[in-house]
Amino acid sequence: MKYCIIIPDGMADYPIEKLGGRTPLETARTPYLDLLSENGRIGTVQTIPRGFPPGSDVANLTIVGYNPSDYYTGRAPLEAASIGIQLEEEDCAFRCNFITANEDTLVDFCAGHIKTEEADILIKLLNERFGNDAIQFYTGKSYRHIMVYKGTQKINTTCFPPHDIMGKSIEEHLPKGKGSEIIIDIMERSRGLLYNHDINKVRIDLQENPANMIWLWGHGYRPKMPSFQERFNLKGAVITAVDLIKGISLYLGWDIINVPGATGYYDTDYSNKGKYAIEALENHDMVLVHIESPDEAGHEGNIKEKVTAIEQIDSKIIGPITDAGNSFQELRILVLPDHYTPIEKRTHTAEPVPFVVCGSGIQKDDGKPLTEANAAASKLHISKGHELIERLISGSF
Repeated sequence: MKYCIIIPDGMADYPIEKLGGRTPLETARTPYLDLLSENGRIGTVQTIPRGFPPGSDVANLTIVGYNPSDYYTGRAPLEAASIGIQLEEEDCAFRCNFITANEDTLVDFCAGHIKTEEADILIKLLNERFGNDAIQFYTGKSYRHIMVYKGTQKINTTCFPPHDIMGKSIEEHLPKGKGSEIIIDIMERSRGLLYNHDINKVRIDLQENPANMIWLWGHGYRPKMPSFQERFNLKGAVITAVDLIKGISLYLGWDIINVPGATGYYDTDYSNKGKYAIEALENHDMVLVHIESPDEAGHEGNIKEKVTAIEQIDSKIIGPITDAGNSFQELRILVLPDHYTPIEKRTHTAEPVPFVVCGSGIQKDDGKPLTEANAAASKLHISKGHELIERLISGSF
């Protein structure tokens, strides 16, 4: 049996007035999703356990069968693994966003999707000025980077994800708790360092948002997780442009399939992702395809791009994989967002997400298309999201 999990990140949404009261998923033309729904089952699954923040870290751990209550230590340690950072037991990793600040307001959590080449120059500058035996910065991609704290002070702070506080006060959302003064000091000093940098002067001239501050969040220590092979006796692989998902996969012991043209944004090469997924299924039992673009559109409040992203995923990823199903003796396909990223809120929310499962041994339901409303009205609801993977493997829906 082969298994393919397709995750259009943040695809689920609320009805939008400009779409005539429909959601982007209801609006998008998705013949292949409709085909899967017609021949399989739809339902909802709770990917964010009670008490956890509705982040992609928690949701994707849940989807691959790892209960966050047992394995989650923070987002940054997972991302750190994907860029080759070997954390020691006492190291505390932080996600380091480049953001755009205007006085006390957080304007843009991603600094206009700054290019990695520009960001790398700024990360090197941060290391030159702030780096020492206790603090080190590492380049990731675009606005997403890592800071590792190796100091003797135990860090136990509350940090706010920057995408949750756009348009809000920076002062009111600075880290709080044990060790927070260290983190706040670095964040505040970064403003003076970055404000007049040549890269930001050029970005402003080009009417692009400057990367004039860093925001530290998502911190945690190295997690301890058994491999996916140990738990399920299946060989896995992942296709994604996002360091977080790569990091989770490394802890699972999955192979990371690097796809040319995969960017984690609207311009990602959807066709290549579909092509490489089919090839990966040849020599892996399970392949997870993660696509970031619907989530980015949700954060930006961009209705058109969200609808377009869903249609591109359907035609260039879900379609080819579905069509290739006959090449494999047995194949099950699961499609679901990891969480909601509603256009109206421009951040993640924690309600159960819709999913469709189809393939060998999966009983057909009533054939209604996958939408948020249809899934909510179905008879299939999985409250313990980490059990979804076991049900996919066993076919017990």
